[in-house]
Amino acid sequence: MLQNEDAAQLQCSVAVESLNASGQAIKRQVFRKAVVTLGRNEFEEMILRVYDGKIPQNFVLRDFQLFTRFTREGKCTLKFVPENTQVLISNCPPAHLNTFLKILSIKHQASKANKPLGDRAKLRAGVPRSFETISPLQQKDVQRANDMRSKVNTPLHLKERSANKMVDGRQQVKRPRANCDSSPVKSLHPSKKPVLVLPMVQKLSKEQTAVLNAVLSGKNVFFTGSAGTGKSFLLKRIVGSLPPKGTFATASTGVAACHIGGTTLHSFAGIGSGSAPLEQCLELAQRPGVRQHWTICKHLIIDEVSMVDGQFFDKLEAIARSIRGSTEPFGGIQLIVCGDFLQLPPVAKGKEKPSFCFQARSWRKCIHMSMELTEVRRQNDQSFISLLQAVRVGRVTEEVTAKLLKSANNCIEREGILATRLCTHKDDVELTNDNKLKQLPGPLHTYEAVDSDPMLVKIIDAQSPVGQVVHLKVGTQVMLTKNLDVQRGLVNGARGVVVDFLPGNQGLPRVRFLSGTVEVVKRERWVFRAAGGLSLSRQQLPLKLAWAVSIHKSQGMTLDCVEISLARVFESGQAYVALSRARSLEGLRVMDFNPHVVQANQDVLLFYKRLRMDRLLMQSSMSDFVEKRNKENEVW
Repeated sequence: MLQNEDAAQLQCSVAVESLNASGQAIKRQVFRKAVVTLGRNEFEEMILRVYDGKIPQNFVLRDFQLFTRFTREGKCTLKFVPENTQVLISNCPPAHLNTFLKILSIKHQASKANKPLGDRAKLRAGVPRSFETISPLQQKDVQRANDMRSKVNTPLHLKERSANKMVDGRQQVKRPRANCDSSPVKSLHPSKKPVLVLPMVQKLSKEQTAVLNAVLSGKNVFFTGSAGTGKSFLLKRIVGSLPPKGTFATASTGVAACHIGGTTLHSFAGIGSGSAPLEQCLELAQRPGVRQHWTICKHLIIDEVSMVDGQFFDKLEAIARSIRGSTEPFGGIQLIVCGDFLQLPPVAKGKEKPSFCFQARSWRKCIHMSMELTEVRRQNDQSFISLLQAVRVGRVTEEVTAKLLKSANNCIEREGILATRLCTHKDDVELTNDNKLKQLPGPLHTYEAVDSDPMLVKIIDAQSPVGQVVHLKVGTQVMLTKNLDVQRGLVNGARGVVVDFLPGNQGLPRVRFLSGTVEVVKRERWVFRAAGGLSLSRQQLPLKLAWAVSIHKSQGMTLDCVEISLARVFESGQAYVALSRARSLEGLRVMDFNPHVVQANQDVLLFYKRLRMDRLLMQSSMSDFVEKRNKENEVW
C-alpha cells in the first residue's frame, strides 16, 4: 500500500473552463483555494471532485486527456472530452501533484477492466448518490493496470494482404520496406508503454521529518548537519511540499541553486553583489521586476548558507521589511535556511573579513528554530565517519593522521576509471583536464549545448552543472552531473570512462561507470530561474571532465574514487569538504597530508556549542513538562 487518504487529495488553485467546438473557453470559474479529490461514485466510477467550500463539482474520469508538461511548477490540466470541459490545476506542491497523478493514472488504467454501466442501467438502478475517497493504491492495482496495458500493446494478427495492386490491367509491384525494427531510434524510443510500478516515496528519518513538520507549520527554520546527512535531499522534499506560487528556492552558488531547481540568492535579491550602501540597495530592489519578487514571496529557501555573508543577510532583512511595509522580521517571509557553517565560509571581498550569517544582527530574531541532522547517510564505515567528524571540528589526532597518511598508498583505480583529483584552485582544474584530454589519442568529439537564450549564456553558465561545449575522446575520464537512474548507480557524481561513440550525426558516447553499467549517455535538460522570474534552459550531455574537480564545485557530491592534495588549502573547512566527498576510506587517496592544514573556525565552533546546549535545555524542559503532566494525570 502506498498512500494515506491525503495522497488522493490536493489543496490548490483551480480553474474550470467550458469550451466551444474550436477549443476556446466560453465560460470560466476560478477557485483560488480549492480541494481536488479522487473518489468513486455510487456506480464505482472514478470521479474527480473539485470543492471550494460551497458546492462540489464532480467530473467522471472516463474519456479524458491529461496534460503534465508543467507538473514541476505545480500545474496540470485535465480535459474531459464528452463534456468539452477542462480543469486547470495550479499552485499545487509539486511532490503532492506527482503522487496524485500517479495514483490517478494507475487507478484509471486498472478500472478499464470493469465494464461501464450505460445511462439507462443507471436510471433503473435507483441508487442514491454517493462519493467516497478512492482507496489507497495497492500492488494489485498496479498488476491490473499493467495487464490492461499489455492487452493494448499486443500486436494485432491481421490477415495477410497482397502488397501488389492492379492498375490498368497491369500489376503494380511495391518495393519492400526496410526492416524498421533495427532502427537505433526505435530501439531508444520503443512504441510500447513503460511498465507501471508502485510509486515509492523515500522515507525521511525522524530528524528529517521533524524539520519538514516545522517548515509546514510555518516556522522560520535553520537546519544544519555534517556532510552526507541528507540536507540536500531534505531540501528538495521541502521545495516539493510547498505551493510554488510564493515559494522561492535560492542558494549561495549557481551549482547549488541548480540542484534544488532554484536561482542564486543574489539573483533573487536583485541588488547586485550587495556591497553598495543600504539606501542604494533599496533603490535597486524597488525596480518593478525585483519588487514583485519581494512582495509575492511567502517562503524563501536559502541553501549553502555558510557561504552567505552576514552583512548581506542583514541588508536582505532590511530590504524585505521596507518593500513589504512590515515590521516583522524579514517582512513576514518564512525563512527555510540550510547549510553547514563548518564547511566553506563566505568569500572574502577585498581586505574586509567576511562574517557568517549567524553573526548577522538580525539572525536571532529571524530564526525561530535551529535543528541539526546527525545521521550520516553518505558513508557506512563508522571509523571513517568518526575520522570525518574529528576533521570537521579541526581535531586531528595521531590516529587520524596515521590513517590519512596511509591512504596515500591506496590503489583506487578500477577498470580504466581513474581517481578524480580535488583541487583547491579553479585554474589547476582547467589545466589538468585540458592537458589530460590532449594526451589521449583518437578523434575529438564536440557537443554544443542548446540554450533557450544564446544571448544569456553567462547567466546559464553560472548556474549550469555542465559547460556550453563538452569535448570527449575514447578514454576520457567523466563524471555524471545529474541523477539518471538511482537503482543502477547512475547518480550525480558517478564516475566513468568513455569506451566508444555511436555511429551517426550525434555520435552519442557510451560510458562504462564504476557500478559496472555501460550506458549510452543522451542529452538532458536543465531549467534555471533568472532575475525577474525568467525561465532559462540548457540541453547538454550530463557529463563533465573528471580528471580534476575544484573543492568548491564538489560541494554536495559523493565520489567513489577521489585523490586529494591538501598542500594548498587556504581556508577553514576546505580540507573537511574535500575529505567528506569520499564514500569510503578505501576510495580515498590523500597526497602530502599535513595536519596543520585542517582547521575549523573558532566562532563557528562556539556557535555549534551554543546550539547544542540550547537543544539539550529544550529537551530537558520538555522532559520535565511531560513528567509533570504524567504526575498530574496520576493524581486525577
